Amino acid sequence: MTSVGEEGIGGGTNPAGWAEDAAGLHRDFRFSDFTTAWRFMGLVAVEAERADHHPDWSNSYNRVSITLISHDVGKVTGRDRRLAALIDEIHHTVSVEDR
Repeated sequence: MTSVGEEGIGGGTNPAGWAEDAAGLHRDFRFSDFTTAWRFMGLVAVEAERADHHPDWSNSYNRVSITLISHDVGKVTGRDRRLAALIDEIHHTVSVEDR
């Protein structure tokens, strides 16, 4: 898996599927059921804790909504984009295992 690494401020390309506005990078994920959504959140939580960079998120049954922003600088940074890419890898893994 990709590492979030050191914070890098500045431009960059957002991973596919992520929308950016003043509040951060956003993406909604949908799973087959609550258990799969919860498993995804658990895997993201482990990686976010390891990187000391935590998402704002919510869960409702099979949906997970995530917002990433570097609160210390009040904007999206390279660190957010790297965590978004890592979250996408986790989503892919969970989705493949769920088939």
